[in-house]
Parts: sequence; structure tokens; C-alpha cells
Amino acid sequence: MQIHVNTDKTIEQHAGLDEHVNQVVTTALDRFGEHINRVDVHVSNDLAQKGADGANRCMMEARLNGYQPIAVTDHSATLHQAINGAADKLKRAIDSAIGRLNDKDKRNARAADFIEAEE
Repeated sequence: MQIHVNTDKTIEQHAGLDEHVNQVVTTALDRFGEHINRVDVHVSNDLAQKGADGANRCMMEARLNGYQPIAVTDHSATLHQAINGAADKLKRAIDSAIGRLNDKDKRNARAADFIEAEE
């Protein structure tokens, strides 16, 4: 799973931020690793003032094999809270999407078994 971190002009991108984002995303999404190609993370501060707290935003978009991209956004007082919140939301959204795919596959398999039994 590739993780790309992007910042706007209000957030200074540095190795510590990249490491933190990678650790949070990897921890949250590790169990879905085989399903995820890439996660794009966009962080910004909506107040447009460097270092200002209160309007930190983190948007995460996961690209899954055989499924539409899933995107979530979290706003929080600190950048770390926004990153953690977005990772939690993305984990729940991916879990739900993969669960729907698995349910669909099971329904299709049961329907195929039923059709074979009738023949």
C-alpha cells in the first residue's frame, strides 16, 4: 500500500509529518492491505494562517482493487486529531465497502447454487 502525503501552503511538509501520517494510516488500514493500492492524504488549515489551530482538515482517499475510490474528510482543532479522525473514518468506510462486496459475492454464489440445484 502506497501512502502519498500532500499539504497546502498553510502546512509545512516535513519528515515528521510524513512519518506520522504513514504510521496512523498503516495502523488503521493494515488489515485491508491486500485490497488497497494507494492512499492519498491531503492536509490543510482552512484559516489560511500558518500555525493557526481550529480549522485543520485532513482528507484521505483510498484506491481499492475493483472498487470505486473512497474518500473521507475530518476537521479538528489540531492536525494530529484531524489525521487520526480521517483514518478512523476511512477504516470504517472501507470495512463497510468490502463487507458489501463480500455480501454480494455470497448472494451470487448462493443464487448460482440454487440455479444448479434446480437443473
